Amino acid sequence: MGKAPAPLSKGLKRTPRLHVDGAILGYQRGLRNQNNHTSLIKIKGCDAKEDADFYIGKRVAYITKAQDGEFRVNWGKVCRRHGSNGVVRCRFRRNLPPQSIGNRVRIMLYPSSI
Repeated sequence: MGKAPAPLSKGLKRTPRLHVDGAILGYQRGLRNQNNHTSLIKIKGCDAKEDADFYIGKRVAYITKAQDGEFRVNWGKVCRRHGSNGVVRCRFRRNLPPQSIGNRVRIMLYPSSI
C-alpha cells in the first residue's frame, strides 16, 4: 500500500492552486482553412458561455519538457470564447505545434478582474 501524505503542522497552510486544467482541441478553422495562430482550449468545469466569459484575458501555459530535463513554457492568453459549451480561443506567443493537440494546458487564474 502507498504511504499516506504527511499531515500539515498546525501553523502551516496548503498553498492555493492558481490554475485550472484545460485540453487543446485543435486550431481555429473553417471548412478548408485553419488558423494556426489561434488554438481552441476546452476548460475543465466550464460548460456554458457565461462560465467562459470569466476566463477572457487569463494567461495560459503550455508546458513541455526539453531533452536536457528542463521545463519550457509557451505562454498565451484567452482572447474570446468559441461557441456555447465552454471552449475558448487562445493566442500563444509561439504557435502551438501539431503534436500538442490533445495535450493539457494550465489556465492561470490571473490577471483577476474581480
